[in-house]
Amino acid sequence: MSRAASNLQIDSARLWDTIHETAKFGRTPKGGVRRLTLSAEDKQVRDWFRKACEGAGLEVKVDALGSMFALRKGRDMSKPPVGLGSHLDTQPTGGKYDGILGTLAALEVVRTLNDAGIETEAPLCIVNWTNEEGSRFAPAMMASAAYVGDFTTDDILSRKDAEGVTVGQALDGIGYRGTTPVGAQKLGSFVELHIEQGPILEAEHKTIGVVDSGQGVLWYDGKITGFESHAGSTPMPLRRDALATLAEIVLAVETIAKKHGPKAVGTMGEAVIANPSRNVIPGEIAFTADLRSADDAIMNALDRDLRAAVAEIAGKRKVEVTLELIWRKPPTHFDPKLVDAVQNAAEMLGYSHRRITSGAGHDACNLNTRIPTAMVFVPCKDGVSHNELEDATQSDCAAGANVLLHTVLALTGVAS
Repeated sequence: MSRAASNLQIDSARLWDTIHETAKFGRTPKGGVRRLTLSAEDKQVRDWFRKACEGAGLEVKVDALGSMFALRKGRDMSKPPVGLGSHLDTQPTGGKYDGILGTLAALEVVRTLNDAGIETEAPLCIVNWTNEEGSRFAPAMMASAAYVGDFTTDDILSRKDAEGVTVGQALDGIGYRGTTPVGAQKLGSFVELHIEQGPILEAEHKTIGVVDSGQGVLWYDGKITGFESHAGSTPMPLRRDALATLAEIVLAVETIAKKHGPKAVGTMGEAVIANPSRNVIPGEIAFTADLRSADDAIMNALDRDLRAAVAEIAGKRKVEVTLELIWRKPPTHFDPKLVDAVQNAAEMLGYSHRRITSGAGHDACNLNTRIPTAMVFVPCKDGVSHNELEDATQSDCAAGANVLLHTVLALTGVAS
């Protein structure tokens, strides 16, 4: 690598400005972002991103699930591009950085290379993956999963949100159902920058997390069917209370996750009482469960223990409980050579760093099943994410972008 390339730094102020510029699309009163996938706000940020990429000289294509691919040519176009990016959709009460940092940092990497007049040997491809968050359509990370063949395009297009709108209808509604077949844009590797979404880097005063693995995920949809009856006239021993049953299941999930800790976590994130009323004992409740571990054996144990606990609780309370595993994502172990490239970049730039496991799922985890993949983490304040209070410093965001830049340069090579 030339001296000019080895000394290259991204424009910190420019990156910071783009983060805050895009935060206006779906801005919330508390300073966060509500930009559900394929919403009007998502269209706004997509249009902005397309224009910014084309302004940087990139050719933008959109696939059949709305994922955006922005290609920067390399000297040798026979080589598959090095992919970089993340996503631009958010949680209902999301922040400015989750996913967004990785996508905008990828844009900043390209802008920096353009400013320096550097041509890479292999091409680069920035990707904005559709529906990473999974807050409107399930499962999360569906577009990258379809890209590697875990789902068919038609399956994903048919998925519905809570209002019954399909992915296909939502894509058409904002004009982002592309003509490029899913998987047609080949990638030779992929590197994703992200905030940690946890407290470890901040607590240890580390600037860069070199991500070497990611937790596997178990997602369940459940339904409790008890019996609705009068809250005043039904004796306690005769009740078939769906909500009391749910309370026991919630505590069981917590107990099971702690039992298999520290390498396991468990969450009950949603519960909906059918036809709720103050003076009616709940008779039907739909719920979700989310259990995770980076150890496949522990994932099996979590599933076994949860099913056993649910069966025991249902029998004791004389209710029916159905529990459907709707998604199982195995633990991720990122490509060792790419992980080393991230670490080498951090060391070359003089940033404090540590190896780390990702507690959250990411598009890079899906892609790793088919192509070499790695991730770069930077700290977020108090480890808070999926919250309007999500925050990160300009210097840490810039550091992550610089590590991304030099990892990409190591992977693509600089044309002579």
